[in-house]
Amino acid sequence: MQNKVQIISDEMGNVIRVSNTNPEYAHIRLSQDRAVLNNGFISKKSVTTLLHGKLEDLRDMGMANKTELTGKIIVKEQLTPFSNNDPDRDLKIAGDTGIICCVHGEPIYRKTVFTYDVTAEDVLLDHTNGDAIKEANGGKYTANKIATATVQQAFDIESTTDQLDSNDDIIEEVEMEVEDSTFEL
Repeated sequence: MQNKVQIISDEMGNVIRVSNTNPEYAHIRLSQDRAVLNNGFISKKSVTTLLHGKLEDLRDMGMANKTELTGKIIVKEQLTPFSNNDPDRDLKIAGDTGIICCVHGEPIYRKTVFTYDVTAEDVLLDHTNGDAIKEANGGKYTANKIATATVQQAFDIESTTDQLDSNDDIIEEVEMEVEDSTFEL
């Protein structure tokens, strides 16, 4: 179940979605159902992301004719913004509370990405502001833990930040087309 990623077409059946601001670039929306284990209770969770690229490359790879890819959508969390142009874009929010999840006062940034590596693992950070979240939820709070990483492990992904920043304008426009997904507790 967890090694197939579904390619989601738009309402007109298009798999490749061309950028509104730069017709040389496009994206493909991906979705994957994942098994989540929480306190011994298993449930299915759908995770989505966008696969960005040059329009010509996506067409040459035959993406318009595919319905699935072998790989995995993983969650990356870190204490530095993924985007220098819009650092607030990927803040991890606790459900509907509006509370930003933090590690000792530092905000957590959260993003989903596709990888062909089916053994890749999520990089998650434990937030330390559970009391504020509990208070915002009227006293109800349970931690939703799947896996965690140390701050050092999370910073290990920092090398991808420069690459992401070079396409920030295109990526920002594309991501605004997709519904905002927040971390639910």
